[in-house]
Amino acid sequence: MNLWGVVDPRLLDVLFASALGVLLFSRVNERRTLWLLRGYLFLVALAWFVQRFENLPLTSKLVDALVLACSLSLAILWQGELRRLMELLGTGRLAVLLGNPQNELRATASTVAQLTEAAGRLSQSRRGALVVVDMGSDLRPEDFLNPGVLIDAQLSSELLLNLFASDTPLHDGAVLVKGNRIVSAGVILPLSRQGISRYGTRHLAALGITERFDRCICVVVSEETGTLSLASQGRLERPITSSRLQDLLKELIASSSGAAATKGASSPVKASAVATQASSRLSVSSSSEEPLP
Repeated sequence: MNLWGVVDPRLLDVLFASALGVLLFSRVNERRTLWLLRGYLFLVALAWFVQRFENLPLTSKLVDALVLACSLSLAILWQGELRRLMELLGTGRLAVLLGNPQNELRATASTVAQLTEAAGRLSQSRRGALVVVDMGSDLRPEDFLNPGVLIDAQLSSELLLNLFASDTPLHDGAVLVKGNRIVSAGVILPLSRQGISRYGTRHLAALGITERFDRCICVVVSEETGTLSLASQGRLERPITSSRLQDLLKELIASSSGAAATKGASSPVKASAVATQASSRLSVSSSSEEPLP
């Protein structure tokens, strides 16, 4: 049966274009990025409109050249986001792409309590630690330089303290947490290229993974000073207290759950904006700060 004979091709064209537009806007979290995307789509629409008139060849060429230049500029400007999009498409993580995380990936109040308690005790004893909390990115072994050792245990502050004990072989790597379970330990994360001279390895690893996956956060404890830090969407806030860490974790986890719930009842852009309000509270530290391990 020929589908084109039953459905109007123009209707399918509009549906596919609308679906692509919704997908693009659902991945936009920052207002400036949204403005850039709107401007680019306006130029594309203008180019299509001008090409409809055969008596405007010069204007058509100029608009096409402008669209090409803007496409190259946006490809450079959004290289991180485009890479993330291609990775999600290539690995088939459509639920993550559509902003609908699985239930087992959603952290709870118990997750916040256990992480805060463990981070506070690690900070007091100045034991370095790096905890990755997956809030919907569906992180997989291929997303890391080294997937580490499978743990698959119930999350608890005592287990985190044992994993980051200085005399254990896994304390130098990161611990991956999904929901209320510790998935793996000794995980080696990709490093960020920003702030190489200002941050230590743990902080660069936290920035690196949160740059690539916007639905995960990292809790960092400095081994040298015991300073607590929190990374989200490639931004780092430090130093913070245990109470501040607890408040930030509650806001980020609540916004992640609220975004998923909002997505089913309203537009994807509004759902993304909920998560952005919480993550925007994180600020990058000034360049005058000393490097931390």
